[in-house]
Amino acid sequence: MAWSADTEFDGFEERGFELEVEGRFVPGVYWTPRSGADRLIMLGHGGTTHKKTGYILTVAHLLLQKGFAAMAIDGPGHGDRDTTGISNGEEAEFERAWDQGGGTKASTSDWIASLDFVESEYGNRPTGWWGLSMGTMMGIPVVAKEDRICAALLGLMGFWGPNKSDLERLAPEITCPVRFLVQWDDEVVPIDSCLKLFEKLGTQKKTLHGNPGLHAKVPKFEISGSIDYLNRHVR
Repeated sequence: MAWSADTEFDGFEERGFELEVEGRFVPGVYWTPRSGADRLIMLGHGGTTHKKTGYILTVAHLLLQKGFAAMAIDGPGHGDRDTTGISNGEEAEFERAWDQGGGTKASTSDWIASLDFVESEYGNRPTGWWGLSMGTMMGIPVVAKEDRICAALLGLMGFWGPNKSDLERLAPEITCPVRFLVQWDDEVVPIDSCLKLFEKLGTQKKTLHGNPGLHAKVPKFEISGSIDYLNRHVR
């Protein structure tokens, strides 16, 4: 377990880290205001992308402006752990990349170990989750298990894909506040499947935000609104 050298991120601080979790290499990144932060958001990237893909950097920057710290890791078979070409946009390889990377069990262990590692350096703080699409595939198991997470932004996912049975089993165990985003014209994950997943979430403090458009066309106001949502609930 080790940190890499600090770098600048638009006036904020960026630190990479590498962990070994159950024999797996887990690369991650941590962002913080230079004055420090007393709240943390875990950022789950989408399928075929990675921990520093463009929209994750945008969300991190918005969170840093609100005084949060943020962290991300490469999901199973993605980013610096890609062995199938998935990070070059090979969508047909998605399920294989997920499964070869260890799937739900490995992803959940990797995220929890990464949170433990960051907390060992910066201490325990109110923590939230932000993740869409595969970020929800990774997020639901973590949020269901971790009582350190006090609110989550989820969406663009349903009972679909390689861990749909895990999502169906674990969604009822989520009790923290959740905002859930859907795209009404989603060409990747069927909208009826997304609505069923939202319905299964165990929390009574949940809101559904739906917009017209394709899977990756979430409106900018929903992204900024999600930051405001976490700012209210991660306390």
